[in-house]
Order: sequence, then structure tokens, then C-alpha cells
Amino acid sequence: MIPTPGTPDFSEVQRFRQRWLWILLTLVMLAILGVFGHGIIQQLVYDHPWGERPLSDNLLLLVVIAVFIFCAGLIYLFYNLRLETRVFDDRVELHFYPVWRKTISLDQVKLCEARTYSPLKEYGGWGIKYGFKNGWAYNIMGNQGVQLILNDGKRILIGSQQASVLADSINSRRR
Repeated sequence: MIPTPGTPDFSEVQRFRQRWLWILLTLVMLAILGVFGHGIIQQLVYDHPWGERPLSDNLLLLVVIAVFIFCAGLIYLFYNLRLETRVFDDRVELHFYPVWRKTISLDQVKLCEARTYSPLKEYGGWGIKYGFKNGWAYNIMGNQGVQLILNDGKRILIGSQQASVLADSINSRRR
């Protein structure tokens, strides 16, 4: 799915920058690293085996390094995750960087309207989500978005901080 060239009429980039999310992520990572840090100190410094079935010192070090790399990688991923929404003359491109991309032909769009929604109640949160009644949602933050209903009845919600502008851009190009 290689996008065709052109200049988008509408372009928006959203990132996970909510303070509560970063506080929660930091607390979880610190708790995980704290538990393993305690185990390292207990076993390597005080020479008291950690747990009922302790790992060897070398294996424990390897596990702690792997956990640290996992935590750092998760923070790096969340920091770089973003939803890029672009409207061209014939399509809407969604890119949930760096993991996913979708192109929706404007010929497929039956209905497009800006709306307020409940990310938790309707879709179970933010990200790439599926709600049984409401179809797919692609959102990063907030509760504003554009609801698309396609010709085949599928529903797609695109979260946006500029929902009205996005809906107007799509509707002005639909045939």
C-alpha cells in the first residue's frame, strides 16, 4: 500500500503526551525495576538467594538486563507512537507510526461526520481499538473524532483534535 504522490488537503499528527499516561507508565516501570533491583541487591550484594527457586547470579543479571531493555523499549515506543491523518483528493491515509498504516478511498465513504465519543465506553480506550457496535477506532487522545460509515456498512472512527476541519475536508472531496 504505497501512497500516491500529492499534497494533502488536511494533515494532523497526534502523539501520546498525556501527563497521566506518562506518570502511570513511569510508576509501572519504576515498580518493575525496583522489584528486580531489590532482587539483585539481595542476591549479589548480601549473598542471600532471591525467591523460593533462585536463579544463578549470571542468569539473574541477564534477566534484569532483559527487563531493563524491555522497559526502555516500551518507553521509547510510547514516546514515538503517533497517529498521522492525511486527506488527499481521493483518499484518507492513517498511519499509526511505527506499527500500522491504512488507506481509505473516499469512494468507499458513505457518511462522514464529526462527533464526540467516549473512548473508554465505546472502544475500551485509546490506540487501535475495535468496538463490537462501533467498529474500528484510531485515536490517541481526547474525545473528538470523525465517524466514517463505509458503503459496506463498516464503521471507522478517526480521533482528531480538529474533528470539524477533518470532516469538512473529507466531505468536500467525496463524490
